[in-house]
Amino acid sequence: MKGRKKLYLHIILMIALVYVVLLTILYCSESADSDAVIQTFGDAFWYSLVTLTTVGYGDLIPVTPLGHAVGMVFLLLSAGIMVTMLGAVISFITSEGLPFFMLRLQRRKNWYYFADYGVESSTLAANIYKEDPNALIIYGEKRSGHSEIPDYPCIYLSASPEKIVAKKKNIGTKCKIFLMKENDIGVNSRAINLHKLPVEVYARTTNGQDKLSGNINFFHSYECCARQYWRSKPLCSHENSIVLIGFGNYGCSILERAILTNVISIDQHVAYHIFGDAREFLEIHDRLGEVFSINEESPVKDSFIFHEETWTKHRPVLERADRIIICEDDEQNGWSIFWTLNKFYRIHGRIDLRNSRRAPGVSYFGANEDIYTSQQIIRTDLNKAAITINEIFCKSVSYPTLSWNELDDLHRQSKIAAADHLLMKTRILLKDETITEISAEVVKKAYDTYCKTKCRETAREMYRKLDHMRWLRFYIFYNWSYGPFRDDKARQHPMLCQYEELTPEQRKERDAAWELMGNLSLEL
Repeated sequence: MKGRKKLYLHIILMIALVYVVLLTILYCSESADSDAVIQTFGDAFWYSLVTLTTVGYGDLIPVTPLGHAVGMVFLLLSAGIMVTMLGAVISFITSEGLPFFMLRLQRRKNWYYFADYGVESSTLAANIYKEDPNALIIYGEKRSGHSEIPDYPCIYLSASPEKIVAKKKNIGTKCKIFLMKENDIGVNSRAINLHKLPVEVYARTTNGQDKLSGNINFFHSYECCARQYWRSKPLCSHENSIVLIGFGNYGCSILERAILTNVISIDQHVAYHIFGDAREFLEIHDRLGEVFSINEESPVKDSFIFHEETWTKHRPVLERADRIIICEDDEQNGWSIFWTLNKFYRIHGRIDLRNSRRAPGVSYFGANEDIYTSQQIIRTDLNKAAITINEIFCKSVSYPTLSWNELDDLHRQSKIAAADHLLMKTRILLKDETITEISAEVVKKAYDTYCKTKCRETAREMYRKLDHMRWLRFYIFYNWSYGPFRDDKARQHPMLCQYEELTPEQRKERDAAWELMGNLSLEL
């Protein structure tokens, strides 16, 4: 790059030297003739300027033979200069010159850089533009090859994040970079050295932790879908039989969130019937049998029945189900199952279909517009309650604790699960299953109800037992076991037992999950 710049500089200096020599020859030859109108160096310069730009006023003309020769050179050069200038303008507009120029003019805007253009990238970019009027959307590839034109302003620029960040010059907010292809962080050349740049990185993955380094965050589209599903369609008290058809990435995530958040009563006995290959899931989570009934319906606790046969062989299970969740990874298969159920089965409960596009008249979930949003990907709002819970916890204890950014993935997930269960807590306290969103007012109202009822021993014991159930399910899911002392490396905890086996002091610790609702209502 430096060698090319030096070459360009030499060429420019050579052209300037030739031009000055021609002007000098014209001036000297014309000023020696008393009849010539070009008598000064300024006259010679003006004549050259008018000739080279093809304006041709005719106010100054050479009269000497040598002056005519120089004039012919200028005339010949004028055509070349115009062609060159036109080509330069066209090249500036069609190449990366104009986009880079536009970047320089918009340094104070909030830059969002997408390594590639795709359905997920475009959906997220459109949602960001709706939420942030000061957004500048940048795609790290050329416009050619994409037939659809986005409905929002954007810049296509085949440039690396380093080059884009250099143009920002640390003006305004940090640039946010998105890698929207699954597990792109390890293979995309655009991801190299991102941890060294002053940017915030969000990379899509199918597994892994929430964070890789200080500025690299992972998001899981399947987990986003599952959280969005149970938030928008939470479990109700009358539902005792749930069917999951499809146990790929989406089905597994939906069951995981159900395990962590679907705790609504100490007497619940929800049976989850799962159709799909669950061998790997059961091998990884081999301790689930300690709190759930596996492959046998229980009248006293939640059950997981994993069916090896296809769903078509279990008509009674489908027809008596309170809810059927079609969560096939392949959407076409999902639609086929949906139409078959509606056409040939007497379905008692609701049918929820995962579909990446909004489907009017269908109880759908997982649409791209709902999943690929800044709240889901950047998760500032989605995790606000979890972050607040951690802050309240840090303030309420005397010993040193970690901030949200310092927490490891397990403890982050623990706070997120507790925050997600807040919706269930408010529904339980207010006895209102129409609530699907939490707000400061709703949480405050629920907390007031808790304060009025906790003085009754039966209610207090129910609250404690309910949260212990949720807490126990979380740690069992992550393969913790009982131990006389807490040992994070060995994944052991002295409270990993049934509620009745806890000491009175340990039972009181469960009050904290309900008491913090008071502080949380002030912070939200």
